[in-house]
Amino acid sequence: MLCAAGVLLGVRVHATPSALRTALLELDGGKVELDFDADEFQLPAEDLIDWVRTSARAVETFYAGFPVDHVRVTLIPRRGKGVITGRTEAWDGARVRVQVGTLTDRADLERDWIMVHELVHLAFPSVPSRHHWIEEGLATYVEPLARLEIGEVPPETVWHDLLDGLPKGLPQAGDRGLDFTPTWGRTYWGGALFCFLADLEIRKRTENQRGLRDALRGIRAAGGSMKVRWPLEKALRIGDEATGVPVLMELYEKMRASPAPVDLDALWSELGVERRDGHLVLKPDAPSSATRRAIAPEPETAREPTSSGDIPRKFDR
Repeated sequence: MLCAAGVLLGVRVHATPSALRTALLELDGGKVELDFDADEFQLPAEDLIDWVRTSARAVETFYAGFPVDHVRVTLIPRRGKGVITGRTEAWDGARVRVQVGTLTDRADLERDWIMVHELVHLAFPSVPSRHHWIEEGLATYVEPLARLEIGEVPPETVWHDLLDGLPKGLPQAGDRGLDFTPTWGRTYWGGALFCFLADLEIRKRTENQRGLRDALRGIRAAGGSMKVRWPLEKALRIGDEATGVPVLMELYEKMRASPAPVDLDALWSELGVERRDGHLVLKPDAPSSATRRAIAPEPETAREPTSSGDIPRKFDR
């Protein structure tokens, strides 16, 4: 609750006569400066601030620290309802702009994935444009995992998103590899497919002691944020050093300039992820169920099959 002193649960909030709000959210290793015009939205200012803070906390938790020392987030009002789109850049300081419908309600914010997606972009170095697939693919793959870590979504959401999304990233006729096929599907979901395959292979070679998250934390710890520009190979090698296995560079060499088809059905069978009569089922006795749980931890108690209608769905990307 916003008190008379202008403090929301430890967040400093300043209001101007025009209702422009600036909230400073302090995180582990960084700060988020949030700007928005409170009069433009039907939601209370406290709800918008809490949404951004929760999204930032998801990224902070996944990476063991916020990826940049300061980022300015601006909420841009648009007619309509829900979180619409976002953009992240770091040419003159890190900045995130997210368009939000003026009629957005709390349920819309609870379902949103866009704010976390945009903040994840901050945690990887800027790379040449032909590698845009790694920037968007990482944000697509990491976002639900980061939200899972703080209890915002169940593990079923992670697997539902991958089941629906990864087929869109498979190579099509004429594909020339990730670096040379800049279609929407290969950029977002082809990049996410690279991340998924890397996560699986790292865990296989390390007996589930390491995963893609360890590689990404290593890149962050070495200063690899969106505020710096690196060759992609530098980031991948640092990630490999963090896990102790050269998976990222090997997979990049395999996928960068050739289609590298993937049998997703075989992977789902190994992991024990399937749809059965309209329900998502996570099989406890699948050959690689331990890897599935290492990627997206599940409650210890047995879970009933979950209807896909009960799982928050993403917008088509």
